[in-house]
Amino acid sequence: MSPLAPSTTCLRPDLRHSWIDGVLYAAMVGAGETYFPAFVLASGHGELAAGLVATLPMLAGAIVQLSTPRAVASLGSHRRWVVLCASMQALAFVPLVVGAFTGHMPLVPIFLAAALYWAAGLAAAPAWNAWITGLVPHRIRARYFALRTRAMHAATLVGLVLGGLALQQLALGNATRTFALLFLAAGAARLGSARHLALHSEPIRPEPRPMPWSNVLRSPALKGARRLIAYLLCLQLAVQVAAPYYSPYMLKELGLPYATYMLLIASAFVAKMAALPLLGAWARRVGSRRLAWIGTCGIVFASLPWYATTNVGLLLAAQLVAGVFWAAFELASLLLLFEHIPERERTSVITLYNLGNSACFALGSLVGGAILQGLGAGAEAYGILFLLTSALRALTLLLLRRVEHGHGAEPERLSLHPSAVRPSLGSIEVPEPGDDELPGPGSGRAGG
Repeated sequence: MSPLAPSTTCLRPDLRHSWIDGVLYAAMVGAGETYFPAFVLASGHGELAAGLVATLPMLAGAIVQLSTPRAVASLGSHRRWVVLCASMQALAFVPLVVGAFTGHMPLVPIFLAAALYWAAGLAAAPAWNAWITGLVPHRIRARYFALRTRAMHAATLVGLVLGGLALQQLALGNATRTFALLFLAAGAARLGSARHLALHSEPIRPEPRPMPWSNVLRSPALKGARRLIAYLLCLQLAVQVAAPYYSPYMLKELGLPYATYMLLIASAFVAKMAALPLLGAWARRVGSRRLAWIGTCGIVFASLPWYATTNVGLLLAAQLVAGVFWAAFELASLLLLFEHIPERERTSVITLYNLGNSACFALGSLVGGAILQGLGAGAEAYGILFLLTSALRALTLLLLRRVEHGHGAEPERLSLHPSAVRPSLGSIEVPEPGDDELPGPGSGRAGG
């Protein structure tokens, strides 16, 4: 038997454990991470802090992920590193549970816990992608991950909905104590996920040879990839000027109840779930570049309803439409990355791209936060922020014009699973691993 092939006796338990791991991971995202900004607001901190808690800690995670190859080599095992990271991500909820239960948590410990959460999740991603690809045989990979993805979408939605209803209905003594229940459930789900990760087998896989970053930045063969990445990073920067502040806008400025807040988030997420299979078939007919144009043009206008109206019904309809356009953009960007980055250079290019992407999350949120604070964080300030992000998104179309049609092979079937949930985006989707291992443009996450 090839050293890369999973044992027949291990295959069925491995598939079962991977399925359970994915569902538990997705439940953690829906019930835990989604409500970080709301918890910051409930703890008495301002809108700026609520926006930044969803972006700045990601940069710490992206920096830590650079150490993953060395850590895996030191431990001599993908599994040990992934299980360690998953366990650390679960432990990141402990201080949040304690702070939420006591009713008071200073801002610095919240940010440190969030930084540990993101660092552990992102650091595990490259090792998990390499490991899981060796466990699932090619002949069943497409169907298995498609079914697993549907289960993960459902688990994320259940966690999101139950979390919103719990915050709306339960009164446990103070403004934050219900968050303790959510974070406890999320941490337990991730701990259960880590347990099932530890029960996987581990086939031996050759380590990819890293490509020097100087080659990534200068290689003529990657000219098309660099243009594509420049467009994606600039669009991410434009989006993050406003995206982190939708939660504080809804909860503080509009004063929406938690159930309505949850409904608006879930609507974009459900629209994405419904649209992705149809868009996948359509992308094969019209091409990924045209799909990118349609998605980008749509998300240019996605923030304008938040400027134009405070009617919840209209905002709900706008969220549904925005979810479809975000699904088109994210699917197109993933396909374009497959097409423009040669397989041998893919790991090195994507590692560098993930770092840049997280930096754009942080920089965009800081720019938006500075504008919001400078204008007084009122309704007018939010309106200017929503108009500004639309104008900046429109400018990125000039960069999209420079992106050429790709020539690389794209996967026969691409299954996307939710890596994170954002109020303005519905969710951040990343691909299930296959023969071509490619983290998604939003983030790359382990265990799900």
